[in-house]
Amino acid sequence: MLKTSALGRTPLLPYRIALTNNPPNIVCFSSHYAQSHKFSTDFRSRRIHSSSIRASAPVVEQISAASASTPVSGIPLNSRINSVSTTAMPRPAPLSVLPLATVLRTLASTTISSSRILLPPSLAIMSTLAHSDQNLLNPDKNPFLRWFLKKTFYAQFCAGENNFEIRRTINGLKGLGFSGVILGYAREVVLTDAQTRDLSSCGEGLVAEECIRNEIIPWAAGTKETLRLAQPGDFVAIKFSGAGRQALYALKNRLPPSQHLKKALDEICDLAVARDVPLLIDAEQDTIQAGIDDWALEYQRKYNTKPGHAIIYNTYQAYLKAVPAILSSHLATASNEGFTLGVKLVRGAYLGSDPRHIIHDTKADTDAAYDSIASSLIRRQWGPTLQQNVAFPQISIILGSHNLDSVCKARKLRASPESAGTELAIAQLQGMADEVSCELLVARQNAGQAGKKDGEPCEAPRAYKYIVWGSTKECMKYLLRRAHENKDAVSRTKNGRDAAWEEVKRRAKAVVGLA
Repeated sequence: MLKTSALGRTPLLPYRIALTNNPPNIVCFSSHYAQSHKFSTDFRSRRIHSSSIRASAPVVEQISAASASTPVSGIPLNSRINSVSTTAMPRPAPLSVLPLATVLRTLASTTISSSRILLPPSLAIMSTLAHSDQNLLNPDKNPFLRWFLKKTFYAQFCAGENNFEIRRTINGLKGLGFSGVILGYAREVVLTDAQTRDLSSCGEGLVAEECIRNEIIPWAAGTKETLRLAQPGDFVAIKFSGAGRQALYALKNRLPPSQHLKKALDEICDLAVARDVPLLIDAEQDTIQAGIDDWALEYQRKYNTKPGHAIIYNTYQAYLKAVPAILSSHLATASNEGFTLGVKLVRGAYLGSDPRHIIHDTKADTDAAYDSIASSLIRRQWGPTLQQNVAFPQISIILGSHNLDSVCKARKLRASPESAGTELAIAQLQGMADEVSCELLVARQNAGQAGKKDGEPCEAPRAYKYIVWGSTKECMKYLLRRAHENKDAVSRTKNGRDAAWEEVKRRAKAVVGLA
């Protein structure tokens, strides 16, 4: 007679399981990531094996039911089968999902960015390549320089220059487990000092025509092309200041957009709705941020009419002391007027240019503000930081964070019953904080497997990468700006460097059989 397993339902089969190359009574099954996957990405197509545990196929030997409980090595077979069926696999290393080329590029880039000796000359070289008019130093005109950059920095941080390259990169990221990307256009309008000082003349005569022809139209065309390159489930990032002088003048003076700029914005938003690709409005310097908030709120009123699903998102920087009051006011407006508020929450990117007195005094204060705001948003409840006397509105949330502690807190909050139904995505910059991104991928995979067992949908946050596209030189300018924004975050890039180095060592040990 067959005996029943410890689970009380499945009868134990009369088979003896002999294990090869494994400790007694333990079967090591390869994780989901240990399956061979092929991706056509800019990293080149390669097979990925994520686990340092090498599985050995069990040898199955049929035996009689009468001998099913015969001890082997002093342990009854039934006990051994039960122990095998319940033995948990070791947790896979998060960076194991990445191709080796990506890990090595991450190690190189974070080694430079985390070094106070290597970073300054590296930024100087990047600045020369981004702004030089000499053909020899222009990556768009020097084929060797272009090839080198495309294989290194460009491949690490950027999506591509054309439709084929961009789709290949996006599909590769989705193949790794990301829900999608936040896609941005790297090209930025560069104004001279004289043009910046004389913004008031941008709305009249020949100057206005020049602004429309050389600034608004190219910016709108690039944004529309980005929307066409993105797929449903992705996001597109836009900077209002990218539209040039008319945008800067209106934003600085908290005026509505000019006629031609409004027409361009309406067309962009209509295309976003048609393609179901939400727009993320970037935060910018304090001098124009109030104007950005005004425009963002107006377009959210118009387009965020579907409950719990935003098409237009505004960005809120938690390092600003005024943000809790501003965000609380916007939430109250959304509640009173019945639209969904799209919120992208970040720590802040303009520490070097925003006035110091408007920023929290310490990093700990910024961290506390960020986590408290995120908690209220995810739980959809007012709290000590966000305070109002109205019902909490419908919201969609994107958390932009390279801080592992904040990401883990957000994941736990989202998993609680009180947060059920909250639309939440968490994003990091492409080529940065991969140790945080891959933790999200592993957590989402585990949540998905648990949901399948219970017959419930996966409630884990969706993982995204923020990535830009454009020519090599356009992207070098973008990377230079990002590098300057993040040059003070040495401790954060050290975490990424250490994680990449540990992954390289783990894979090296696996090759020689020491893992």
